[in-house]
Amino acid sequence: MRLIKERAKTLVAQMTFEEKASLCSGLNFWQLKSIKRLGLESIMVTDGPHGLRKQEGTSDHLGIAVSVPATCFPTACATACSFDKELLADIGRAMGEECLQEDVAVILGPGVNIKRSPLCGRNFEYFSEDPLLSGELAAALIGGVQECGVGTSLKHFAANEQETRRMIINVIADARAMREIYLKAFEIAVRKSKPWTVMCSYNRIDGVYAADNKWLLTDVLRDDWEFEGLVMTDWGAVNDRVEGIRAGLDLEMPGSEGVNDVKIVEAVKSGTLNEEDLDIAVERVVELVLKYERKPGYKYDAERHHTLARRAAAESCVLLKNDDNVLPLKLGAKLAIIGDFAKNPRYQGAGSSKINPSKMDNAHDELADLGFAVTYAAGYSGAAPDETMISEAVEAAKGSDAAIIFAGLPAEYESEGFDRRTLDMPESHTKLILAVAEANPETIVVLQLGAPVTTKWADRVKGLVVSYLGGQAGGGGIADVLCGVVCPSGKLAESWPHKLEDNPSFNYFPGGGRTVEYRESIFVGYRYYETAKVPVAWPFGFGLSYTTFDYSGISVSGNEISFSVTNTGNVEGAEVAQVYLGLPGSKIMRPAKWLAAFEKVRLAPGDSKTVKIKLCRQAFEYYNEAAGGWRVEGGQYAVSVGSSVSDIRLSAAVAMTGDGDEALLSRLSGTVYCNLTSNVFPDTDFEAIYGNPLPPSERAPGRPYSVNDTLGDIRHTSVGKRMIAETLKNAQSMGDSLGDDIVEMLGSMLTDMPLRGIGLMGGDNVPTGFAELIIGTLNGSIFSRLRGYIRLISAMNGLKKKK
Repeated sequence: MRLIKERAKTLVAQMTFEEKASLCSGLNFWQLKSIKRLGLESIMVTDGPHGLRKQEGTSDHLGIAVSVPATCFPTACATACSFDKELLADIGRAMGEECLQEDVAVILGPGVNIKRSPLCGRNFEYFSEDPLLSGELAAALIGGVQECGVGTSLKHFAANEQETRRMIINVIADARAMREIYLKAFEIAVRKSKPWTVMCSYNRIDGVYAADNKWLLTDVLRDDWEFEGLVMTDWGAVNDRVEGIRAGLDLEMPGSEGVNDVKIVEAVKSGTLNEEDLDIAVERVVELVLKYERKPGYKYDAERHHTLARRAAAESCVLLKNDDNVLPLKLGAKLAIIGDFAKNPRYQGAGSSKINPSKMDNAHDELADLGFAVTYAAGYSGAAPDETMISEAVEAAKGSDAAIIFAGLPAEYESEGFDRRTLDMPESHTKLILAVAEANPETIVVLQLGAPVTTKWADRVKGLVVSYLGGQAGGGGIADVLCGVVCPSGKLAESWPHKLEDNPSFNYFPGGGRTVEYRESIFVGYRYYETAKVPVAWPFGFGLSYTTFDYSGISVSGNEISFSVTNTGNVEGAEVAQVYLGLPGSKIMRPAKWLAAFEKVRLAPGDSKTVKIKLCRQAFEYYNEAAGGWRVEGGQYAVSVGSSVSDIRLSAAVAMTGDGDEALLSRLSGTVYCNLTSNVFPDTDFEAIYGNPLPPSERAPGRPYSVNDTLGDIRHTSVGKRMIAETLKNAQSMGDSLGDDIVEMLGSMLTDMPLRGIGLMGGDNVPTGFAELIIGTLNGSIFSRLRGYIRLISAMNGLKKKK
């Protein structure tokens, strides 16, 4: 690495201002620029995070066209349930191999944003509501990819927990919430696996865009965590390019057709930007290029990767209910396979992560291949119940030994670009479940989805399996679990509430106008449910098995916890042993429990294993804003070991000597956060936690407009109406080739796009200064607006002709 840094410095020293500035933005949607005279080649970065999404040939202007075939592994919402770092490393290595074949230098992922609300449309791309689990699994995936000599881009840094107005939303969160929850997964991954790049998010934090945020990109990422790699933008996230250089933003993606390059050169020449700051950014870009070594002719084993994808899907399945041991299925049984998802699975999410799978399994065919006699009924088509289809499913169920219903969330219910509107499944799915369960008591439901749903119908069925989005081999993985080839070992990486109103962020998601307040602070997911004693449908860490496990013999020596796990059943299986900490009587706000460690233990029937876990200081720390760093409160910490956050099998205590700095937070005593009973957090309490006056509501969009107003903000103007119409027409034109889910995503995403990002819609066809022309037209006098409108219409007509 030292040699690469030295060579990068030497190359940058030979560059002109213009060459340096040019390297600070992409050549096009996916490639970085080259400088041929210095022997600096262009490299390619492209989407992940659960497989390679490389577009063939020239990319479209939105970067979502058909990509080369690649292995579509289970999405993060699924693999998180494996709690298996070795599995994630294996997937990472496979993804790295596919990048080498396709000459991709950096794959964009993984995403470690926290599942603050189950309604976030992009939750399927994220691991968990818990930062430790998210960070550890991300670190394992990153390590696997980079072992192959291919880089990763840890994203979206930071506090990008919603899709609604994601490109302009202002996140208001207190220091402890940021450090302990929303930044912690990034910190773990950065410190453990040193990703080649980190991708900044679109949103603002305390009023400052992530791309301009020196506190985020330099003070925290580089100074605190000692990150030495490159920071790139999410696509179109640049706000002020020169300010971004000062803040620690190295690479703008995609390119701005040279517009921002010119701004950088002018800033250096005028003295408003130090050339040293520019040199640092360019050196990081050059280092990234030099790190990647091409391997011409490299080929990966597609069948081996498909087999790995099937193993990952099976290991990620969560068995939530198994009354009367209805599972595993008896070989040779007559099965009614019900639900369109059985033949046309929901196996990945919509948006920039949509992989073109190299192969595709479905559960119907896989179960038939395993020797079951199967009868199929589609059961539903669309969200509204179809009584004829339900009747056909009921008849199939009546004559079968068991009925297996494949249900969940259709693609149009959750996607990048928009958030979910409800926690419920489509009525067509729930009504089908109830009807079939009444006809056949041996009913099993398999859910394919990217986030929790309400399961009020669960008491009517005997079996319930959650496969989440299992990737291209998910059908085979599900079949392996249902018939007992694989003993289920998945555990929920997020809490499933009884109803949406129970969620801690319910009253504050997705915020109002341009601001979202993270009023629940550190009480995210199970941290809230356990502390406020709010019952959930299915708790964090929960998952059943076809065997049973006994925990015994806990002992404590210093900070090392030791206990035994025994397989007391009749089949080989794996158990995820979870260690939680708590501090009864804490003088500051603390959750009742927080995950401190976990280990997946594989055991044959009758076998035992002693698990030894050393709890490092970080497991006990909290962030003390008044002291300016991490601190430990002294006291007797409760150690809880169990099979889920609510299924504790063993207990012990660990004494920690503290530093006493919790006294600096005495101003917070008496707030609702110290005696949590509900998810209502009054202004005065949140202001105390936040430590500053709450920012006022931002102005409603109107004149004077700015480049950070969105297409949606100007939709009432004649200019806006015309542009919205063209935008939606453009999105609709892609429907035939990309699917309805992409159309809905584009419609929402583009209307939420700030005007400064308008270039992404038209790519090379957008004239320089188009956004400024829009703003000038909207803000001018009536006569200048008329002239501007005429020029604008002319420009838009020119775009259409070019296309």
